[in-house]
Amino acid sequence: MPDIVVMFFVLGVVAGVVRSDLSIPKAAYDILSLLLMLTIGLKGGMALHGSLSTSLLIELAGVTLLGILIPLVVFPIVRYVVRLSLADSASLAAHYGSVSAGTFAVALAYTEAHSLITGGQVTLYLVLLELPAIMLGLMLYRRFNRTSTTTNTAENGKASGLWHETLTNRGVILLVGGVLIGWLYGPDAGESVTGLYTNAFHGILALFLLEMGLVAADTLRSLRWGHSRLVMFALTAPVVLSCFGLLMAYWLGLPAGSAVILASLTASASYIAAPVAIRSAIPDANIGLAMLASLGLTFPFNVLIGIPLYHHFWTWLVG
Repeated sequence: MPDIVVMFFVLGVVAGVVRSDLSIPKAAYDILSLLLMLTIGLKGGMALHGSLSTSLLIELAGVTLLGILIPLVVFPIVRYVVRLSLADSASLAAHYGSVSAGTFAVALAYTEAHSLITGGQVTLYLVLLELPAIMLGLMLYRRFNRTSTTTNTAENGKASGLWHETLTNRGVILLVGGVLIGWLYGPDAGESVTGLYTNAFHGILALFLLEMGLVAADTLRSLRWGHSRLVMFALTAPVVLSCFGLLMAYWLGLPAGSAVILASLTASASYIAAPVAIRSAIPDANIGLAMLASLGLTFPFNVLIGIPLYHHFWTWLVG
């Protein structure tokens, strides 16, 4: 049987497919996403308490390298194999180079349910993979764009603000802030506050996945026969990209839980931070197309099939 939180995602998909009137108010969803980000940050920070080392810096550098490498691999594939426009190719490179916080939360719950050893620094993987990918997506678009100098100049002006927007979005602020608070106070000194969030983690995640199931079902309604190449990409890319994470984890000597989470992240695609950034930076990109691939196809694949599959891959790799 899959983890119980995954069944809430299935429930949301079924409700969406049968066109139920079930819905989660936007205000409630915003609160759930904020609580989820803060809880993930706190859990990671508390696990990091008293464990900073040189090896940790090497590990984080290796993860950052993945955040740079993956968009560069995805871009030519979606440009010349999936045959998307330049704007959409850069957009998907940013989305698939970036990561899904929802997938991370499910992978974290999976490692806890299977008692896999996981380092607290895995929370930092979210930020280190997300930021380079979004910036590289914009850089690839600007590098290959053959339009007028005026357009490029306008994009130069937008790029200066993109760093600020990316670094200060609420997800990054809550993740990094939660890590710092958890690291400073640890699991004991801050228990009166942090216990409230960490103990409710699975309940928050279940409700979040219920909403994600509803959204995924709604997104899939826009699927057309002409999207066949995109569908193939969205369902095969997670398996291929997970290998990048697994090989890096093997090279870094990570424990099983950290390896599964890193593989799940490299296999995932952003549907929160990247769409916001790309929409303003590359106005020609079809965000709906990126959402169809990332949220409608790749996210369900990872939640229902991918994460246990990556665990089996890791067992085979180290066995």
